[in-house]
Amino acid sequence: MKKILAALLFCVFYASAGFAMEPFVVKDIRVEGLQRIAAGTVFNYLSVKVGDTLTEKKSQDAVRALFKTGFFRDVNLERDKNVLIVTVVERPSIAGIKIVGTKEMSETDLKKGLKEIGLAEGRVFNKSLLDRVEQELRQQYFARGYYAVAIQLTVTPLERNRVDINIDVAEGKVARIREIIIVGNHLYSDKQLRKLFTLGPRPWYAPFSSRDKYSKQKLAGDLERLRNHYQDQGFLEFNIDSTQVSITPDKEKIYITVNITEGKKYTVTGFKLAGTFVVPEQELSDLVTVKSGGIFSRKEVTESTKKISDRLANDGYAFANVNAIPDVDKEKSQVSFTFFVDPGRRIYVRRINFSGNVATRDEVLRREMRQLEGGWYNAEKIQRSRVRLQRLGFFDDVNVETPTVTGVADQVDVNVAVKERPTGNLLLGVGYSDTDGLLLNASITQSNLLGTGKELGVSFDNSRSASNFNIRYVNPYYTKDGVSRGFNIFSSTIDAGAADTAAYTADSQGVGVFFGIPLSEDNKIDVGGDVEKIELHTNANSARIAQDFVAAHGSSNTVLKTTLGWSHDSLDSLLLPTSGSLQRLSAEISVPGTDIEYYKLTYLAGRYWPFSESFTFKVKTELSYGNGYSGTDTLPFYKNFFAGGSSTVRGYSSRSLGPRDVSPPNDPIGGNRRVLGNMELLFPLPGTSRDNKSMRLSFFADGGMVYGPGEPLDLGQLRYSGGLAFNWYSPVGPLSFSYAIPLNDKPGDRTESFQFTLGVPLR
Repeated sequence: MKKILAALLFCVFYASAGFAMEPFVVKDIRVEGLQRIAAGTVFNYLSVKVGDTLTEKKSQDAVRALFKTGFFRDVNLERDKNVLIVTVVERPSIAGIKIVGTKEMSETDLKKGLKEIGLAEGRVFNKSLLDRVEQELRQQYFARGYYAVAIQLTVTPLERNRVDINIDVAEGKVARIREIIIVGNHLYSDKQLRKLFTLGPRPWYAPFSSRDKYSKQKLAGDLERLRNHYQDQGFLEFNIDSTQVSITPDKEKIYITVNITEGKKYTVTGFKLAGTFVVPEQELSDLVTVKSGGIFSRKEVTESTKKISDRLANDGYAFANVNAIPDVDKEKSQVSFTFFVDPGRRIYVRRINFSGNVATRDEVLRREMRQLEGGWYNAEKIQRSRVRLQRLGFFDDVNVETPTVTGVADQVDVNVAVKERPTGNLLLGVGYSDTDGLLLNASITQSNLLGTGKELGVSFDNSRSASNFNIRYVNPYYTKDGVSRGFNIFSSTIDAGAADTAAYTADSQGVGVFFGIPLSEDNKIDVGGDVEKIELHTNANSARIAQDFVAAHGSSNTVLKTTLGWSHDSLDSLLLPTSGSLQRLSAEISVPGTDIEYYKLTYLAGRYWPFSESFTFKVKTELSYGNGYSGTDTLPFYKNFFAGGSSTVRGYSSRSLGPRDVSPPNDPIGGNRRVLGNMELLFPLPGTSRDNKSMRLSFFADGGMVYGPGEPLDLGQLRYSGGLAFNWYSPVGPLSFSYAIPLNDKPGDRTESFQFTLGVPLR
């Protein structure tokens, strides 16, 4: 009806506007009625020019073009001899927009949103936008749970053809979920089923929880979680009959009612495979976890189809289709499955494309790729490539997509998008470590030198107990096969007494070279050699152990040593891993015939298990042993192992556990054997996204002890602690806080509950 009325008015307007005028040649054009809009704007949109012959058709087109600009609410064409007179009535402009009553959303953000839909100060006022504005505001408040919101828009005319717009919002109260009612459940209680829901009444112990805030998307997810629960327990025919969401008249309380039919519990009588087998049928059959005689589980069926699809994807069948078709016997409550396998076409990788690597060269990323261009698509190799890129430490995030090539049925591209993190810095700063106290440091470090993946660092740091100077260079691809090579030059001065350990001072200088030789994707051998000169300084106040060592071996020693190591590393990230394992066996051995002859052995093992998208469980243990040989009776005291502090056993002062010097003040001297253990439950910082790559919290339990030569390895002497830790790769460097409670401290132990480090590597 509105369209018919508008058409009639348009026809009447044309007739009254004199559109039936005789055609004539336009000698001049005059515009009347303008207030703010320049005449040039009208001429720009006007389809009639001087010299044109104006016809009825051209008149209609000209009026239509001016109306389309939105600047005018009336347009009229008249003729004065051979002059075309264009008379317009401008729409008013918006002088100001005032929004009152908004507490949930800021006025600035709202005005920004209004501007995007065409309503802003200085713009032409279009009354038709008001309804859209009201709807947009109402939807935004509904999304936040304000169902009682009332919005009133007022337009006030002003002089000079302007208007003020007032938007008055009465937000009301947020509607909260009061109760979730489940109807039809007999095997599981309401309490058990409500635990599956992320929505529900807000718990008394979580006053700031948003659990009671209704969301249609969250409810859909909760219903799917409910369905999975039943179908994983054998209820094949479980059904959600209906869902009602009702709100009280005051629009403040929401009630959700879910009607379900549980059905019968089904057992599995067997399975078979059908379709096309491009890999041996028995190999695919072994991947099926559905077993005859077991309870039906939707999860097992889904996992079985995924395992078959993944196996086919590793042979190039990227788009294989595997369907589990049930054969249901309702009378006996039994079901069997036929897994129909359709591998589809075998897919090739056409190109591997990189994006986001502004500083890092393509070749640095490409050499980590295990999927090759022109080869069969291999899902396992693509995933492995992603992990290797993450473990470089150059990127905050790595995403891989495999879109099909347009117009080609058997090719895909591998698109790798990375988000680079700062890999080089000039640092002049102050840090703190519970081990060394205040740290003054200066360093130039580039772990991705000129985008080549090479590492170069020059650093100097000074603390209460040590000052160090170090130059380090590493080429991770010294050979094309991935053999790495590095050099380091170092010089240090140590005042052990300032670190609350047995008092002595030492100066050392040295140079070293090291190689890393990959054996496989996860296994590597490390080989290195160092030449180090050590000058020990003692006096009558020095620790007895230091004085005895100098008396036996002299104060100046030159040591040629070699380092050997094997490591297995399948962790998914260099910075904050969530899955995989790490094993490392390392040895430091002085070459026979040098001034000091000793060896040190360390075995470290750790593993991460992801419990869910948010929680990861970590276990780590370390066993260390050292001794002297030939002309050296024991491990040199300055090579001893220590325990206690943020990197070993939190809750105890740094390096405080284990044997002590026989002379007062009986400071810790470390030992030649060390046992460490650690368990942690890792999870995101509340309020941050689950995929945050730079910070996380953990509940931890630490244990450890150091033993001296001749002491029995008594595990009953281990010290334990538990607490909460926060790790953050901040813009200024790694930062770690921990609060630990010693669980079995003994008289004489030095305890320290709160510990933190800044500017030193995380554990």
